[in-house]
Amino acid sequence: MKILIIEDEPTLAQSIRQYLEVEGNLCELAASYEEGSMKAGVYEYDCILVDITLPGGNGLDIVRSLKKQQSSAGIIIISAKNSLEDKIMGLEIGSDDYLPKPFHLSELNARIKALVRRKEYNGNKHIDFHEIRVFPDERRVRVNGRPLLLTRTEYDLLLYFIVNRNRVLSKESIAEHLVGDHADLMDSFDFIYSHVKNLRRKLSQGGAANYLKAVYGIGYQFTDL
Repeated sequence: MKILIIEDEPTLAQSIRQYLEVEGNLCELAASYEEGSMKAGVYEYDCILVDITLPGGNGLDIVRSLKKQQSSAGIIIISAKNSLEDKIMGLEIGSDDYLPKPFHLSELNARIKALVRRKEYNGNKHIDFHEIRVFPDERRVRVNGRPLLLTRTEYDLLLYFIVNRNRVLSKESIAEHLVGDHADLMDSFDFIYSHVKNLRRKLSQGGAANYLKAVYGIGYQFTDL
C-alpha cells in the first residue's frame, strides 16, 4: 500500500513510517498543512493519515478537500485532540476512522489494513482474479492453489494491477506507486519494463493466463477482456 502520513511531530512521523514500511508499505511524509494538502491533492494513495493540528492550517480542511475531490483514499485522523466533538466532526466530513494519540503502532496498522480491505477488497482477506488469489495482509500469492514466489516489487505490481483491473495504467502512475513521489524526478521508466517482464514470466510459469497487456505509448493493462 502507498500511505501518506501528514504529521508535524518528527519522531512520531518517523516511527509510524518505519513501522509501516517494515510491514511492506510505501510511505510518504508531510509535516505541514501546505505540504499535506499539496501531496494529497497531486498524488494517489491507498490511505492517508491526517493530524488535526498542523503548522499552517487544520487537518480537517485537508479531509474536506479530499472528499470534495472524490478521492478514493482511505482517511484516518490521528490526533491528540481526543474530544468527542472532534471525533464526530472528523467522521461527519468524510474520514473513515479516528485514532486518538497516544496509540500503539500495531493498532494503527490493523486499522489501516481493515480500512483498505473494506474499501478495496469488499471486506475480504483475499482478492481473486480467475486462477490468481492474492492475500494482501500476508503479502502472499497463489496460482491454481499453489504458492507463487514474487519479489517485493513484483508483488506490489501485481496487487496494483489486480486492484485496478481493466484500467489502462500509465507508466508514470505505476512508477509513482512503486517508488513514491520521487518518480517525478526520474528521467526514464525503463525499470518498469523489467519488473513487468519478470512478473509476467512468473505468472506464466505458475500456470496463469496472460492477463498483463502492454498498451503502446501509455503503459499496461491487467485484463481478461
